[in-house]
Amino acid sequence: MQEAVLLLLLLGALSVGHALHLIHLPATSNVAENSPPETSVHKFSVKLSASLSPVIPGFPLINSSPLTEAFRVNWLSDTDFEVVTTGKEQLDFETGPHIFDLQICVKDDVGVTDLQVLTVQVTDVNEPPEFQGNMAKGLDLYIVEGAKPGFVYQVEAFDPEDTSQNTPLGYFLISPSKSFRMSANGTLFSTTEFDFEAGHSSYHLIVEVRDSQGLRASTELQVNIVNINDEIPRFTSPTHVYTIPEELGPGAIVANITAEDPDDKGFTSFLFYSITTVNSYFMINQFTGTIQAVRRIDRDAGELRQNPAISLEVLVKDRPFGGQENRKQITFIVEDINDNPSTCTKFTFSIMVPERAATGTLLLDLNKFCFDDDSEVPNNQFNFTTPSGVGSSSRFLQDPAGSGKIVLIGDLDYENPSNLAAGNKYTVIIQVQDVAPPYYKSKYHFDNIYIYILTSPENEFPLVFDSPSYVFAVSELSPPRTRVGRMQATDKDFPQRGIVYSISTGGASQHYPNIFWINPQTGELQLVTKADYETTPIYILRIQATNSEDSSSVTVTVNIIEENDEKPICTPNAYFLAIPVDLKVGTNIYNFKLTCTDLDSSPRSFRYSIGPGNINGHFTFSPNAGSNVTSLILATRFDYASGLDKIWNYKLLVYITDDNLLSVRKRAGALVETGTVTLSIRVIPHPTTIVTTTPRPRITYWILRKNVYSPSAWYVPFVITLGSMLLLGLLVSLIVLLAKAIHRHCPCKTGKHKKPLVKKVEMKNTKREAAETIQMNTVFDGEAADPVTGAIYEFNTKTGARKWKDPLTQMPKWKESSPQGAAPRRPVTGEGTGPPRSTHKEGDGLSDKAQAKNTGPWSRNQDGKPSTPKNRNSALTRGGSPKPHPEK
Repeated sequence: MQEAVLLLLLLGALSVGHALHLIHLPATSNVAENSPPETSVHKFSVKLSASLSPVIPGFPLINSSPLTEAFRVNWLSDTDFEVVTTGKEQLDFETGPHIFDLQICVKDDVGVTDLQVLTVQVTDVNEPPEFQGNMAKGLDLYIVEGAKPGFVYQVEAFDPEDTSQNTPLGYFLISPSKSFRMSANGTLFSTTEFDFEAGHSSYHLIVEVRDSQGLRASTELQVNIVNINDEIPRFTSPTHVYTIPEELGPGAIVANITAEDPDDKGFTSFLFYSITTVNSYFMINQFTGTIQAVRRIDRDAGELRQNPAISLEVLVKDRPFGGQENRKQITFIVEDINDNPSTCTKFTFSIMVPERAATGTLLLDLNKFCFDDDSEVPNNQFNFTTPSGVGSSSRFLQDPAGSGKIVLIGDLDYENPSNLAAGNKYTVIIQVQDVAPPYYKSKYHFDNIYIYILTSPENEFPLVFDSPSYVFAVSELSPPRTRVGRMQATDKDFPQRGIVYSISTGGASQHYPNIFWINPQTGELQLVTKADYETTPIYILRIQATNSEDSSSVTVTVNIIEENDEKPICTPNAYFLAIPVDLKVGTNIYNFKLTCTDLDSSPRSFRYSIGPGNINGHFTFSPNAGSNVTSLILATRFDYASGLDKIWNYKLLVYITDDNLLSVRKRAGALVETGTVTLSIRVIPHPTTIVTTTPRPRITYWILRKNVYSPSAWYVPFVITLGSMLLLGLLVSLIVLLAKAIHRHCPCKTGKHKKPLVKKVEMKNTKREAAETIQMNTVFDGEAADPVTGAIYEFNTKTGARKWKDPLTQMPKWKESSPQGAAPRRPVTGEGTGPPRSTHKEGDGLSDKAQAKNTGPWSRNQDGKPSTPKNRNSALTRGGSPKPHPEK
């Protein structure tokens, strides 16, 4: 057992000694700044494990601190590797880190790993000076000619090694020039005054910069001399006045202005031309100086008709903006030519001439409508050609010739057959032309002048109907749109004009304003609805015919042919009868009779029959024909005992036909109308008669009614709601009126009176009359003292009713030393004591106002003073009298 353990320990020691590990790491290496890609930094190897498992792809890995992508590992063999630069990041000693710690990790395919650190130090390298920005690629400089010698440009460079910019750099011109020099600090100076026309237009310079260790860099400077404008342009075209014809179109060249610039001798001149005068006729090419027309130049229109001269000022500049310039005045004279043919404002004329117009009448003067727009004579003169037109030469003439005045020389009678053949319409064709070359006149037919002369007819003949009156007949059974007849009116005047027919009067019925309609174009009379002979047998119409000149009317009589189109109508139309079962045959049932009428039939034309409801023929009518009154007769007796009759209720349908006066052969083709009457007859069994009936099962029907709202009955709740609101409003108004009446006649105020309690007798009587219009219960509204006993009693001032006052409520009596011996005086109401109130229940509702209006023996007068005994006695007499008011 101990031997096995020792063997395991030995194997473990051997395996540890042969594990995967890196050789030549950890280590420290140096690399120069700004090293190019693939620069070798450090080489190392991998010692494989005892199992010889290779390094898996993707390893070794590098993890840098600080983080960078400037390094990577290249495989040299399966066990040899090299760290190189990638070039993705620039290694700069002055601006970047100086030391990088690269953690290199290796791993074989069995998962054994090893990790070591490679320290890379960036070493400083001396770098030459550099130009920045555009200066490094070369620079273009510009100097205006004529500028004084002096500063031109400051050249600047920097030394990457001198981050603090403390060490000065030296600047030199590599290509010597007499016109330039450069100072040691890089300032470029000009040493002469440049002339663009006499000397060079540009200079090429090379500038070099050096640092303290002799490293150098160079760049190029291109110095350009800018030419300046110091000479004005000069016109080379001597013409100042140009004569041009009118009617030049847009784009026509009318002049060519030329100029030169002394500053551009030997080179292509770039001069800019313009017209400073505001005008609408010409424009100038700003580069070539060519003047062109921009619109049609018309000598005969606008301001040129009065003044044919157009003056312009031409400006030439050697720069679009600023620079040198020069001006020149030129004039264009526009010449008139005969370019406008004579024309007219109107080429079509329509003239209406009465048929009896006199010969020699002037119909038209064309000079009022024609003109020539040319400005000068004879270009603006014109005349007219000889008139032409079929049939017009014998009727119309231009007098004098070429004057354009058209006169009548022939006959225009409208009824003349030759004029009718021509349609009473004539056409005169004429042209207007110039009298000066090139003798313009119309070349196209649409430039001809057309004169249409129409003969105006006169109303010589009246409008008349072909008959003085018309009589037509139509059946009352004819349907609507039936033709009744046709009226025709004629007018011998030419041309024939449309005649319009209408019904002026007549044709009304009970239900229609007119039962006839007439075709307004043909005069045909038609029915609008059926005619009724019984209502109106004859219609008399007044038919009117009108045209644009005249009107006429005629009487039309329409006879309505009577037809049998009315049904017999009987009374009663329906009836119920109850008859005993033992009614005798031939009896008029309850004296029942039918009385029939027919508007279009005789009373003797009625025929009566009973429909299929007359079972066993128990019923008949007498007479059954030839009369308008008939009676219901029992024809046969009832026989229920033998079973011949089984029904007890009869429903008879009676037919009344108005064909009794027609023979049987004529009835088939005649129009017959039939009326109906319904009779319900119930047979009452005799008390002794035993009626055998078949028992039927007794069925009880329960009718369930639901109050279901139907949308079609929307008006029911609406009417109920509206009625309720109206009833509620009426009730409220009655309550308000009742409250006002109670408040007016029975006020219940308890406050103290601010008005005097005693008033004049006249006012008291007036108030009493107003109160007497209301019926009230007995109220004792007054008090008085009995002159004999001195006891206090209450009274009603209206009715005179009195009662003794309760002694317990009477106030102490006061004696007065009045010589008249009046009753003792009680305290007055106005002296701090309220008015005496009755203890009677009927007097509890009396208001203070009513008490103030009625005076008593203890009342005050209107002045607020106690009344005298005399006044009190009179008040007592009036208040205590049981008699009614004298005025009542």
